[in-house]
Amino acid sequence: MTEFKFTAEKLNGQLISGTLSANSSGEGKKKIHLLAEKNQLKVKSIQRKSSFLYRVKRGDEKPIKGEQKAYTKMEVEEAFSRLGYKVLSVNKKLFEFNFAPPTTEIVTFVKISAELLDQKLPYSEILNLLINDTQNKTLRETLKEINNDLKKGADSEATFLKYQSVFGKFTAYMLGLASKSGNMTEIYKATAKFLERRQEFKKNLRSALITPAITMFVLLIAVLFYVDYIFPQTAKLFVQFKIPLPPMTAFTLKISDFLSANGLFVALVFIIPLIAFWRFSKTKRGKFIVDRMMLKIPMLGTLVHKTIIEVYCRVFYTLYSGSAESIEPVRIASEATGNAYFEDRIKNVAIPLMIKKGKGLTEAFEASGVFTETALSRFHSGEETGTIKTTALQLANYYESETVYKLKNLIELIQVFIAMIIMVVMILLTLVSAETATIHPNAPGVSSNSVIERNIA
Repeated sequence: MTEFKFTAEKLNGQLISGTLSANSSGEGKKKIHLLAEKNQLKVKSIQRKSSFLYRVKRGDEKPIKGEQKAYTKMEVEEAFSRLGYKVLSVNKKLFEFNFAPPTTEIVTFVKISAELLDQKLPYSEILNLLINDTQNKTLRETLKEINNDLKKGADSEATFLKYQSVFGKFTAYMLGLASKSGNMTEIYKATAKFLERRQEFKKNLRSALITPAITMFVLLIAVLFYVDYIFPQTAKLFVQFKIPLPPMTAFTLKISDFLSANGLFVALVFIIPLIAFWRFSKTKRGKFIVDRMMLKIPMLGTLVHKTIIEVYCRVFYTLYSGSAESIEPVRIASEATGNAYFEDRIKNVAIPLMIKKGKGLTEAFEASGVFTETALSRFHSGEETGTIKTTALQLANYYESETVYKLKNLIELIQVFIAMIIMVVMILLTLVSAETATIHPNAPGVSSNSVIERNIA
């Protein structure tokens, strides 16, 4: 997120200023102009917070170099002058590349924060400790900005949401909410657990899908290289001398000739659909359809579905405080799942039933069609006994244990399947090569027809 400061003029000539955050310069300017139009203001100036490289010194000390974010060069110069430094140079950074920190860095930050909060350490001290120890530059600078904002009395939720591009939307919301709640330690622990589980699931999913896909792709390239380049070098020598080819050799050579003549067409047939599918999956509608299809994949779909319910229950448990305030936890937990289809069914089916028709939690969940019979049964029992919060945690722990075990077995099964495919392909290539090796050139002065007639006789 980028911060913008604007100055505007009221109808009576009074100048006012304010700040807001946006994902890009275009979005920031659009927000400011809409705000000005709504409040009948005339925008006088818009300044974007940027990074400035400075070089300063105090007395006879060695010059200090560093980087500071500010709206203008003058702000940086005035700040150092007030601190007693002589400004040697301040230049705006020409290129700013702020890559999101790795998920492991975010998990480490949240987990360590939770442990230190559990030891009753003040949050400001925790931030100072982590700022000094964090290696990732983007995360370190973000923590500095958050610490400065909180010291100025800024709203914690709004502060963290400004940096959702760094933490992720859900994580930023939870950390901002934690600072305002009475159970900060518990929310940090739950967020850390959620991030760890999501990271572990993605890692296992890569092992189950991406790694085999890459293996199959490399195998395909190797086979195509053999069939299209290596094999023809030998086989076409026999054709040149009009030597009859065995069946598998002849068939393989036909495939090679077809690939050589239509290589570009074959490549486009495979590549274009993949690119089109990838682009479609990035759209809102595409993500909805892909996420719905993901739940229907044999074997893997069931595990993905149960993992989504586990994440939902874990977040719901953290936020739920009673039936009177159940809508917000229901909504936020659906967003945390990361599945557009699941989120849509909760927001557009379950929540409207609860608000407009006064349906209970279990009845609304059942109507959404995205919860398993086991989950619905447990929620129904929890609703009747007034232990929904505890029930949600029990469901989360149950599905965590089940999915971890079954996903591990599925990965092993897929690896065996891939190994069998590789073995079959290698056997076929070996058979073709062995068959080619049995071809013998005709003796001098003997035609191919003579050899065939002699063999028949």
